[in-house]
Amino acid sequence: MNKKSHSKQESFVVCIDNTDYTASLEKHKIYRVVRDDAARDDGDIRVVDESGDDYLYPAVRFVSITVPVEVEKSLTPG
Repeated sequence: MNKKSHSKQESFVVCIDNTDYTASLEKHKIYRVVRDDAARDDGDIRVVDESGDDYLYPAVRFVSITVPVEVEKSLTPG
């Protein structure tokens, strides 16, 4: 069994409010977070949305979650 290094562990969130973003965010869907310290400092979060690209959204629309390794592998490209 392979053990994943947690030093490069991906970060994931669930959308809890897609108001005004219904075309790009699905409520209750898991999204991969792209680290962006400047965005975080402004109260935003950068996520890979329905387009497959990463965009900034207000962080209050998401809740951070921990996913099992198997789920992380299925959500992470490559």
